[in-house]
Amino acid sequence: MQVQQLTFEVDGLQFAAQAWGNPEHFPVLALHGWLDNSASFFALAPLLNKVYIVALDMAGHGQTSHRPGSFPYNIWEDVAEIFAIADQLGWQKFALLGHSRGAIIATIAAGTFPERISQLALIEGLLPEPTRSEDTPAQLASSINTIKSQSQKTLSIYPDIAIAIKARERGMFPLSHIAAKALTERGLRKIHNGYQWSTDQRLMVPSAVKLLPEQMAAFIARITCPIALILADDGMPKIFPKYVDSIKSYSKVAVTHMPGGHHLHMEQEVAEVAAVFNTFFAIRD
Repeated sequence: MQVQQLTFEVDGLQFAAQAWGNPEHFPVLALHGWLDNSASFFALAPLLNKVYIVALDMAGHGQTSHRPGSFPYNIWEDVAEIFAIADQLGWQKFALLGHSRGAIIATIAAGTFPERISQLALIEGLLPEPTRSEDTPAQLASSINTIKSQSQKTLSIYPDIAIAIKARERGMFPLSHIAAKALTERGLRKIHNGYQWSTDQRLMVPSAVKLLPEQMAAFIARITCPIALILADDGMPKIFPKYVDSIKSYSKVAVTHMPGGHHLHMEQEVAEVAAVFNTFFAIRD
């Protein structure tokens, strides 16, 4: 399936995107995870039937602009950008497909404007890491202090792309060579003596304020569309043992457990992931 390259402008930022499928088919906006990019969906998108997938490089990622200023990237800022891009595409109602951080943002977006989201397909993400109200001052202090230290760091330089791919294979969530290659080639910029990650380093800075569990519950309560969530046995349930129990309180979320790691939609389990979502997307009003 041929990939189409798209660009959008939102509030002075240039957003890059990749699209798969027939624009006449049902619209799906895909949101990748933290420090990834739209190549996150290179394996899954071609396997999804009768949908038109537009996968964004979200702000500060891939080939999209960095946000101005020195502030951290707070997840609720992405919501307005998602709907602005949907408006430019002419989509009044559409589905969201999200992985990890992108899945959390998709959930918040669906709770903000529930009338515009037809379906919510999530991979390894629904709720952010739980926090408490009494931790808010320390969270803000950590964010401000990290901004200071992050601004003084020097970006790594890779003499060639192959070395950068190897580094990405050994990241926080280990990846196969083919998955790491896809993300790396989309996520590098050429400089005079090699390559650097194009990712905005402020994405490494903690959010200034984190949403509380009660606030996330309010977003989920407002969602009116069907929700399908895929969890990998070696992904979020393993990283956060209480994650599955937290999700059980939301009866509207249909959860599928399957073998694999955090990026299972890019790895050998992709066909099984596609099968779940093909069934899900086929059921529409």
